Amino acid sequence: MNGADITKTRGMFLLGCRAEIGIRAEAERIWDLLTDAKNYPNWNSMVLGIDGTIREGQRLRIRVPGTGRTFSPIVRDLVPNRRMKWVGGVPGVFRGVRTFELSPRVDGSTVFMMEERFTGLMLLFVKSSMPDFGPVFGQWASNLKEAAERN
Repeated sequence: MNGADITKTRGMFLLGCRAEIGIRAEAERIWDLLTDAKNYPNWNSMVLGIDGTIREGQRLRIRVPGTGRTFSPIVRDLVPNRRMKWVGGVPGVFRGVRTFELSPRVDGSTVFMMEERFTGLMLLFVKSSMPDFGPVFGQWASNLKEAAERN
């Protein structure tokens, strides 16, 4: 798997995007990159900065290029070297859940998966104005692969 495989999901109250990529690095190395908030801009071209600590229950403030907005998800379901979620919004109204998963392989490499699912009633009104997350997720996954395989 060289580039990320991108899968998109659309429904009346659902908008989703998933990226999956094989990385020639152990899950621990990838996890270190994914949970080091202050160093995201050093490897991830899709993030200008993250304020906060990537730990269970912590609120992050994420700045991304191309928008003046700051996203403020809460870290949930954190299992070291395996998975975590960044959760934001109001359930039933508009909610975004970004899931990160690492699946180690017997050869020492890892499959990285990142998925964002937006749900809620407001999605009916904002779905058409939301960007195509495919290129963003593909770039995020490629940046992570490059950084993790560098050492």
